This record gives sequence, C-alpha cells and structure tokens, in this order.
Amino acid sequence: MRKSLFFMSWALLCCCWTTHAEIFTSIGQMTDLIYTEKELVQSLRDYIKAEESKLAAVKSWASKLDALTRVSTSDPEGYLAHPVNAYKLMKRLNTEWSELESLVLQNPSDGFISNMSIHRQYFPDEEDETGAAKALMRLQDTYQLDSETFSRGKLPGTHSSAMLTVDDCFDMGKTAYNDADYYHAVLWMQQSLRQLDAGEEAVVSKSDILDYLSYSVYQMGDLPRAIELTRRLVAIDPSHQRAGGNLRYFERLMFKQLNELNQAYQPSSEEPIQLGTYSRPKDHLPEREAYEALCRGEGVQMNERRRSHLFCRYQDGNRNPRLLLKPIMEEDEWDSPHIVRYLEVLSHEEIEKIKELAKPRLARATVRDPKTGVLTTANYRVSKSAWLEGEDDPVIARVNQRIEDITGLTVDTAELLQVANYGVGGQYEPHYDFSRRPFDSNLKVDGNRLATFLNYMSDVKAGGATVFPDFGAAIWPRKGTAVFWYNLFKSGEGDYRTRHAACPVLVGSKWVSNKWLHERGQEFRRPCGLTEVD
Repeated sequence: MRKSLFFMSWALLCCCWTTHAEIFTSIGQMTDLIYTEKELVQSLRDYIKAEESKLAAVKSWASKLDALTRVSTSDPEGYLAHPVNAYKLMKRLNTEWSELESLVLQNPSDGFISNMSIHRQYFPDEEDETGAAKALMRLQDTYQLDSETFSRGKLPGTHSSAMLTVDDCFDMGKTAYNDADYYHAVLWMQQSLRQLDAGEEAVVSKSDILDYLSYSVYQMGDLPRAIELTRRLVAIDPSHQRAGGNLRYFERLMFKQLNELNQAYQPSSEEPIQLGTYSRPKDHLPEREAYEALCRGEGVQMNERRRSHLFCRYQDGNRNPRLLLKPIMEEDEWDSPHIVRYLEVLSHEEIEKIKELAKPRLARATVRDPKTGVLTTANYRVSKSAWLEGEDDPVIARVNQRIEDITGLTVDTAELLQVANYGVGGQYEPHYDFSRRPFDSNLKVDGNRLATFLNYMSDVKAGGATVFPDFGAAIWPRKGTAVFWYNLFKSGEGDYRTRHAACPVLVGSKWVSNKWLHERGQEFRRPCGLTEVD
C-alpha cells in the first residue's frame, strides 16, 4: 500500500485521470472509435432504408390518388352522382388523407439520432482535433516531411490511400494560424493552394487560402512574397475587405525598408514555398536539432571502435535459480553509460495480458509543474499511461520477479509497473528519470530512481525510438525485448548523460511498460563506488 501511495506523488512522472479533451493520445483507446464509427454507419444505413421505405409508401399513395383525381376532375358532378364515389371521397378526406399525413410525419431518423446521442459523449471535440493537427505538424518537423508527403499519405512503411483534401490542408493551416504558428500555417496553406490549383474540388475558396497565406508569409518576414500573394488575392477578389488595405500597407513597408537600405525592389522568388524555404522558429528545447536528428536515425555516435566493445552474452543473474535453466540473452546497446537490451523478456501472451489490464486504466500521462507543483499535462509528453500492481494479476507479479532476477536489484522499493501507449504523434521529449535537487520529500523513504527497466511491448513501423541526445544513441523498439540502464552513479549522484526521449511515433502504435527501481534496498546489491562518478 505504501508504494501505491508513493507513486502518485512522484515528482517527475505521474498519471492522473483527465478531462475529455485529453482522451485521444492512445492508439489503444482510439481503436474503440473505429468500431463506434462502424456502428454509426450501420445505423445510418438503417435510417436510409427506413426513409426509402417511407418514400416508397408515399409514392404509392401519390400514384393511386393521382389516378383517382384524374377521373374525378374530368366530370366532377358525374363522378359524385355515383353514391359509392361520394362515400369514398368522404372516407378518403376524413380518414385516408389523415393516415397519409401521419405517414409523412413519421421520422425514421429517431433511431439514428438516438444512437448518435448515445455515442456523442465519446466523440473527440475541437480540442482533440486541434491536438491531432498539431501532432501531424510535430511529425512533420521531427522527420522532416513536407506537406505534400503527408497530404498524399506517402509515409515510410505504409501503402495507404489515406490522403488530405484541399479543405483538410486548409484546416491544418488554420489551426496553426490560430495558434500564431505562422511557420506551419504557410506550409499547409501553400499545400492547400497547390492542390486547388491542380484542379482538386474544394469547399474553401482560393481567396480565403490566399488571405491566410499572404498574411502568414508577411509574419515570416517575407514582404516581397506577401505582396505578390496579396496582388493575386486582389486580382481574383477586388472587393475583399482586407486585401486592398493589406497590399497598400505591405508596399509602404517594403519601400520604406528599401529606402533605408538604399536598395532597388526585387520581385519575390518564383520558387514555390516548401519545407526549408523559411527557418523553423526556435523553442524551449536546447537540444531540439540533435534530438530530432537521432529520431530520424541521423547523428548516431556509434563507430567501429565503440562497436568493437559491444558484446552479447547469456545472463543468469549471478546464478539465480530461476535463470539457471533458461538464462536471458543480453546485448550491449551502448558502452558508456552502459545500456543493455534483454531478449525474449516478455512473451506475446504476457504482453496481451498486460495491455488488457492497462487499457481500462489508461489516462493522459502528466508531469509535475516545477513552479506550482501541480500535476498537469504537457505538450512534451503525449501518451496514455496506467499503473499495475503485482496483486492485479499473476502475470504482473511474475514480470516484477523477472525484473528482479535479471537486474539483481530488489523491486520491493520500486514503483508500480507503468504501462504507456503512444498514439498520434505520441512522444516524450528529453528528460531525466531521476529527480534532481531539491528532492521531493518522498525520496527520503525509498531514495531516487536508481535504474530504469523499459519493456518494448510492440514493434513500431516508423519512429518511436528511445534516444539519448547527450551521447548520440538511438535504441529502436523490438517487441518482447527490454532495455536497462542506471540513472545514478554508485555514489547516488545523477548521471546527467542519461537524459533521454521517446521519439514521436510516425506510423504504428507503441506500447511500453517500465519499472523504476529505487535506491533503498540496493545497498548490498549495488554498493557505493570509490569516487563520485563510479
């Protein structure tokens, strides 16, 4: 019980239940939406069938009544002279037309609307849609993919027909524009314009695209191109409420700058705007370029000399009885700091059981705000996580015991097994697993996070590597394997080289589970060294 209370207040990484707007960060949970949509499509088909049946009945009535009225109006008096016709006219107008009225007033959409109302509470909202758009832009930046690549669905390892329309690209650009992200607004508005000019049909007008594009280009500091785009806007829509004013303002600003620099006017480049035309604005992350390069598999600092020091071996946990008959296969992933990968740590059946236990508990992963101390979601950590205890299922208890056997470290003071699922653009930017001073008060109980044991529970088609920007390592997910490293030196001081990140998932779904092993109880299992950095 002490540990289950401890993990909830841990200072670095925590999990809490969150609002509706944070639901869709897990592929595992988003799959439910696929089946929901399938059910709604069937409900829609039922509604169409009911409407068609109703319309067929109304048409039948209309044909019958049309024939009757043709006869009755040709000789009204002669028609009514027959008492049966007179009776049937009274009957039709009093009874049958009322029945027809009731038929017309029937609403076959009631079942469909009711089904929609039931499922609507689980639908993504505007914030979810915005988050998904930003996730695509995050992938675009990390993996240096142009808007054309995304729009045409040409992603690595896929053969999909998923494509973005003119209106989709426009909405992507508008999302960025509304967030004052003019860099991405330019890229997506340009793609929307390119597809529209190629003859693709769209709801959005060319003038609307040029309006957003010209102002975004201006915000990126490209006045000549902003002027050229605004002139195109004025040419196709002379009455546009902003275009004329913007054009005069841009031209005055341009000529003012030229006079100050004593230069002549140069028309804008004929080259279309594409990835690399403008520099991406800097953000909060100092190692952004190195981190993203590693995610792409670039800049890995592995050379032949270093590789010659890496080996593979069978690990029996210092003759642990549970590993003597079937030792675990161990591979060196990196020499310093030492990172190892263990093969066949989890079976397929164990992985499925862990996912089954975790899915109902998945909630948006959070971090503790260093200024306020309040748990909050963050754009630099986008995943869903759940925490599992050994008492939840024998599989969890078995996995915990296996981690202890392999590492030789006690799990009595470890945190619960955390399971995480990364969805659209899911990532965790560079961070430390250990807590830095001033320490959280709970560290006085079980100490700092000594080591990390990370299980990969799925293969990932593209993206999703674990990278270490400080020394240029990239470790790729392989289902059933696990990687292990120490976060602290033997002295208890943090090893700042272990700052690492979970790269955004480009294609696929990434499932991991990890165990953070703490200092207490390891005194004789991993004794102190003679120096601070042993």
